[in-house]
Amino acid sequence: MTAGAKPISVEERRERIARVQTLMAQRKIAALLVEPGSSLDYFTGIRWHRSERTTLAIIPASGQVLVVTPAFEEPSVRETLQIGGEVRPWDEHENPFAKVVQGLKDRGIDSGLLAAESTIRFFIVSGIRQASDVYEIIPADPLVRACRLIKSPAELALLQMANDVTIEALRRVHAQVARGMSAADISSLMDRTTLALGGAPEFSMVLLNEASAFPHGSVKPQQVREGSVILMDCGCALHGYQSDISRTWVFGAASPRQRKVWNTVKRGQEVALETAKIDAPVGSIDDAVRKYYETEGWGPGYRLPGLSHRTGHGIGLDVHEPPYLVHGDATPLQAGMCFSDEPGIYIPGEFGIRLEDCWYMTVSGPKPFTPLAKSLENPI
Repeated sequence: MTAGAKPISVEERRERIARVQTLMAQRKIAALLVEPGSSLDYFTGIRWHRSERTTLAIIPASGQVLVVTPAFEEPSVRETLQIGGEVRPWDEHENPFAKVVQGLKDRGIDSGLLAAESTIRFFIVSGIRQASDVYEIIPADPLVRACRLIKSPAELALLQMANDVTIEALRRVHAQVARGMSAADISSLMDRTTLALGGAPEFSMVLLNEASAFPHGSVKPQQVREGSVILMDCGCALHGYQSDISRTWVFGAASPRQRKVWNTVKRGQEVALETAKIDAPVGSIDDAVRKYYETEGWGPGYRLPGLSHRTGHGIGLDVHEPPYLVHGDATPLQAGMCFSDEPGIYIPGEFGIRLEDCWYMTVSGPKPFTPLAKSLENPI
């Protein structure tokens, strides 16, 4: 299914660098500091892991990017660096933060504001401060969010294909679930099916019976039996871009209570999409779903039984990224933003229902990447 998937081009990454450099110049920020993770991938293409050995990209307000990395890791880091720039290695006996400071000075940044990407670890910020006290380090959220919130057509295409893989995998797995299977059995089947379809499995969470009332699972072993609630929350990655889809159904005959809750959650998904309007605060979507749920006797607010988590989250290179469909998030909804839509209902000691599809905003309204679940009997 993924043969035609095109990774983000070098040209698009360079446009991202140019945009964030323009934002830095406007805010009089000298450089952006980025550790390995999704933002480093977003700007440079580098896909690397974090460890106690510092790898750090310095994106100056003008000029080429500098990457400081352990000397023995340099060839691996260079493999995915797509935008050019300098890679400056440090040996095991050297101080990497002195290398960072020297790299800044070599680019004419002798003082000023440095913006640290939000997930950067404290020991790196502290190390730079100890190496030189001439810089003020501030959060980079306004810079990074301004670039990453709105997805490009190439990003949307990868998100669409990742979601296509996951929904097809769920369709195939749904047809193979049998009495006596454990959550681990079903999860393994989902992973194998996702791989066969060309996706890289990221998570395949399966919650059965009473465990479905725990949004992220329980350690208590469960097996499929007559009347089991089966909740699957699964995602894969394609060139780094994520899917996140949940489906819930009942094995065998559903009780009237299970059916009513399932139908309420489906309506909750619809309410979320109906509320999504350009320039509306994204938190208002969460408010609308809770208002509907309260008319059905759930909640109020985040109380159980009801919806104990946010209605949805942003999605892209991270499966959870801002903005969030949660009360109080005032981010104006704009075309190109991407979210999950997952207004579950959880009843402790009984069961939980979650339906989740991802969608993106257009000027004419929200567009789901996958069709919403049809019915309890046909949830795919």
